[in-house]
Amino acid sequence: MMVGVAFGPLVDGDWLAEHLDEVRVVDCRWRLGEPGAGERDWEAGHIPGAGFMDVDRDLSSEPGAAGRHPLPAPESFEQAARRAGISADTRVVAYDEAIDGGATRLWWLLRHFGHHDVAVLDGGLAAWRAEGRPLRGGREEIGAGDFEARPLSDDSVSADEVQAGGFTLLDARAPERYAGLAEPIDPLRGHIPGAVNTPFAALAPGGRFLPAGELAERIPEGELVAYCGSGVTACTVVLAAALAGRDARLYPGSWSEWCARGLPAARPSAE
Repeated sequence: MMVGVAFGPLVDGDWLAEHLDEVRVVDCRWRLGEPGAGERDWEAGHIPGAGFMDVDRDLSSEPGAAGRHPLPAPESFEQAARRAGISADTRVVAYDEAIDGGATRLWWLLRHFGHHDVAVLDGGLAAWRAEGRPLRGGREEIGAGDFEARPLSDDSVSADEVQAGGFTLLDARAPERYAGLAEPIDPLRGHIPGAVNTPFAALAPGGRFLPAGELAERIPEGELVAYCGSGVTACTVVLAAALAGRDARLYPGSWSEWCARGLPAARPSAE
């Protein structure tokens, strides 16, 4: 364990390669609408020693009225984190393909459940691969950890709280979904009234986060709440806000819950 060394919220490939034996690496790759694809990708090739946590199975509970990716129950997340080898004193590095939501979701969940020694690999596996670093196929033998979930209560908001107002809402979805010009997943087009479009992909183009100063120019000050389609990619906005020196909370249910509840929507003028 590295005592007294600054850690997170991002690490790069050089840092991880140097400290690979001192941290628990977790692969969080996923593909929306393709259950099991991330785990298959992990088995095909991953950073040596990396465990795997599945966005649909481990980092969410069953879809329903609370949205497509509701937060996992504390006991369920605790068991999943233990299977991935996470203990109370473990430093965790999460990665996905190229900052596409899975790694930042694990970053947010670990902090939500009381574990702050966690970072995200900037650039994701795409950068690690491009840098010519090693991959290993097959499953890993990982000893169980002793992680204990201790949920926080001040890092997320409910739909009712969003309705009550008082927040600056950051919509992490692509501009065309925010504007209601396209909606490939959820039944309703548009966005939560008053929300500002802050596409997560523009904050980490090509999988690498912008410098803190540029992020601060894109992320406003205030009582920030991030949402997306189902509470996954919005975690990227929360991390970007942290890099910019801002605090942001997550609306986990996001647009999928908002639609399911029939709450007010800002729709395109053409409708």
